[in-house]
Amino acid sequence: MIATYFFDIDGTLLDSAPDICAATRQACRETRRPEPSDCEVRRYIGRPLAETFTGLCPGISQAEIEELSRLYTECYRALAHAHTRIFPGIPEALAALPGRKSTATTKKSATAAAVLDQFGLRRYFDYVQGSDNGRYKPDPAILLEAIAVLKVRPEECLMVGDAPADIEAGKRAGMKTCAVAWGYGDATELRRLAPSLWIERPEELLAAARLRT
Repeated sequence: MIATYFFDIDGTLLDSAPDICAATRQACRETRRPEPSDCEVRRYIGRPLAETFTGLCPGISQAEIEELSRLYTECYRALAHAHTRIFPGIPEALAALPGRKSTATTKKSATAAAVLDQFGLRRYFDYVQGSDNGRYKPDPAILLEAIAVLKVRPEECLMVGDAPADIEAGKRAGMKTCAVAWGYGDATELRRLAPSLWIERPEELLAAARLRT
């Protein structure tokens, strides 16, 4: 049975798009670039900032990417998650779900822990794993780091996320995978990756506990 669950944060636990989109637009505005729509930005949520701005601003230099990333980070921190909300049903599902829980996020580990604290979710997690080594999903590095710390076998784990990168990272780490329908990922791409489980509501996570390893 599944013993340990790994969760993406943005788009899976938290509806953070309003703050992420606002910070992205502000960074573009301050560098006199066209402001992307929310729809355009949402496609990049959960990806590294360098990848986000390369996609949104084709042809920009490395120095410009670094400047946009710096401005984004300043603005995002200033917003202090003012418009971010927990997806309905997440606290109840985390409380009811048996087994240990960890994050697996593009955020730094310290940032992830602070966000979970702010929204009252930290108490549900046994471990917080972020992308501190510069390697990001779909690279499975952070998942492999976390399972080494938790001393669990990959086949006993489930990666839960809303983006194709979450599912691919989980598969590459040897885990079962669960795609959530309420996030920002492209549904067609998620289904193409054939996750072990597809859920429409957080309470359906309880079905994951019955997945055979």
